[in-house]
Amino acid sequence: IFDANPYEDHPGLSPIEADVLWEYAKLSQHIKDLVAQTRRLSEAPDESMLKRLRVLERKMGLVLTLFKASVWGVVNEQ
Repeated sequence: IFDANPYEDHPGLSPIEADVLWEYAKLSQHIKDLVAQTRRLSEAPDESMLKRLRVLERKMGLVLTLFKASVWGVVNEQ
């Protein structure tokens, strides 16, 4: 659809109409490709994001442990 204008030799269309229809056909194909790509991206998990979230989860676990230890230390001092 992107190489040659399929409407170019149509007897019922002027050259401008054929060009406009071809541009609409190309635009339609681009939109279909975009929809397919966004569906593919939204359905599959983002592996790099999952890895970063796992690292963050481990760090937050460490922070929580240190916080609990410091609170326990303050409670024991009193």
